[in-house]
Amino acid sequence: MGKKAVIAGGTGFIGSYLKEKYERLGYRVYIISRQHGDIQWSDEQGIRRVLDGAKLLINLAGKSVNCRYTEANKREIFNSRTVTTEILGRAIEHCSQPPELWINASTATIYRHAEDRPMTETDGEIGHGFSVEVAKAWERSLFSFELPNTRQVALRIAIVLGDGGVMEPYRNLVKYRLSGKQGNGRQMFSWIHIEDLYRIMRFMQHRDELEGVFNAAAPAPVTNKEWMKALRGSMNRRAGLPAAKWMLQTGALLLRTEPELILKSRWVLPERLQKEGFQFRYPLLGSALADLNN
Repeated sequence: MGKKAVIAGGTGFIGSYLKEKYERLGYRVYIISRQHGDIQWSDEQGIRRVLDGAKLLINLAGKSVNCRYTEANKREIFNSRTVTTEILGRAIEHCSQPPELWINASTATIYRHAEDRPMTETDGEIGHGFSVEVAKAWERSLFSFELPNTRQVALRIAIVLGDGGVMEPYRNLVKYRLSGKQGNGRQMFSWIHIEDLYRIMRFMQHRDELEGVFNAAAPAPVTNKEWMKALRGSMNRRAGLPAAKWMLQTGALLLRTEPELILKSRWVLPERLQKEGFQFRYPLLGSALADLNN
């Protein structure tokens, strides 16, 4: 049997990108999903079967946070991350040849709103609120399992720039000339090119001593005002109307989402990755946007 990788929650734009990349490397990639994957989450025997002998497990499962935080949605956001992680951990415990590496998604939102200084794995301050509690529980679910033959890595992923995800609504803002600063525009925007996210995962595979928590963010975050200006420039648009905080709160209500997604200042640096020698292909926003617009 050839090399095998498993991507849980792999039907979104990140999972699809990773699947194509790993298939090019000669992996047989299995997708676990509630809808269109090779294995359903309800099939725990099937999950054990595909995990047994796998080189790599990547877990991206979780309901999108781009919604209103109703009680029903909060339960689904929480459970779609913790329950699926626990299913995977129990399955690995029953593998005769468990995966060598388990990379579990986490989020850079775990840190507090930060306009005063950047957050690193060493001295970053964990925040408060629903999204932070979700992130903390997600990581606890991963590290609650003692798996002597499987390295466990939690990637605190910043906003991923690629062909999908957050790029589409932001591009629509530019298209309809609503791409000025949001709020005061000083909130920090931490991001990562999807290719560098993939390359971080490959880096983890080649470094057997690496485990624990890593910030998956480019080393040059920008302010919201700088982000919107760069995005306008990449789309050849000169100006856009700004949106005050009250406008975002009203608009979020109409669009059934949360203003936190835009207004929270995420100032995150990849301290551990850089100390370990990881080299970003797209460390600067300009080069990342130029690549995505080719």
